[in-house]
Amino acid sequence: MKLAGIHHVSAITGDADKNHDFFTRVLGMRLVKKSVNQDSTSSYHLFYADAVGTPGTDMTYFDIPMAGKTYPGVSSISNTAFRVKSDDALAFWKARFEQYEVPHDQIVERYGRNTLYFEDFEGSRLKLVVDDGKGIPYGEAWVKDEISAENAIVGLGPVTLTVRKSAPTEKVLQDILGFTLAGSYPSQIENMPDILVYTTGEGGPAGEVHIETRTDLPVERPGRGSVHHVAFRVPTMEDYPKWEELLRSQGFTTSGLVDRYYFKSIYFREPNGILYELATDEPGFDSDEPMESLGEKLALPPFLEPKRAQIEAKLRPLSINK
Repeated sequence: MKLAGIHHVSAITGDADKNHDFFTRVLGMRLVKKSVNQDSTSSYHLFYADAVGTPGTDMTYFDIPMAGKTYPGVSSISNTAFRVKSDDALAFWKARFEQYEVPHDQIVERYGRNTLYFEDFEGSRLKLVVDDGKGIPYGEAWVKDEISAENAIVGLGPVTLTVRKSAPTEKVLQDILGFTLAGSYPSQIENMPDILVYTTGEGGPAGEVHIETRTDLPVERPGRGSVHHVAFRVPTMEDYPKWEELLRSQGFTTSGLVDRYYFKSIYFREPNGILYELATDEPGFDSDEPMESLGEKLALPPFLEPKRAQIEAKLRPLSINK
């Protein structure tokens, strides 16, 4: 069994309207599913991806209006990257962030690739990374009036895990999930170890987990803009139950086999407390909506459909519903 890369990353927003505006208007991503948190149906769950919702392109947000401020620290997913095709595209985004007053740093080389750190209005810690296309393939660009196919975001890049001790996290990635150590690069924090790069699938940014050791930080207190979990791709339905068997045989407490309708999932926490999900590539976001109208209406999986009236009554109005 082998994982095929990153499937999606799920984070928290306190303002779904502003979140939707930022990811669709500023970043030019497509809202491919407007649904609810299946574990707490009074909360929206918004999915942003490429033009067709390709696995590995999907950033999702749980809408929790009462979420407090995030206090960064260890035992966290401290950065989520998005892939662009070229240095020219990265320059386009730097200019666009200046135009829209998006907080951002200068373009910096990390692990041999040019990158651009930025944040959304809630302080979500994000990054653009240039992908040369030699690893996991690009997603299908969602072309907007101001954003061409050559400049568009074409999928997720590496996630960065910030931990106090890297060895337990490394052991799970290598011994359980089958990642391999590909290299390292210097930390930007003085007197901290190099950041380790682990890879899976066909490699490249979309198959990487970066491990940052920080002995100077407390445990993160999550809130608005923090990441809830990262999901890795299970490419075949045949392997899906086998992963559950493997995790349990190695002593992990898991969620069991969870049917999210758009994909099937298994959740577990690695030793540093970070929540992982293993998610299948199939069946996909067009299971209940035509591809051309993804995300335009509130979508509920069949097991929630009988409760639609009650669910809609508890959801707060959003401008994106109009």
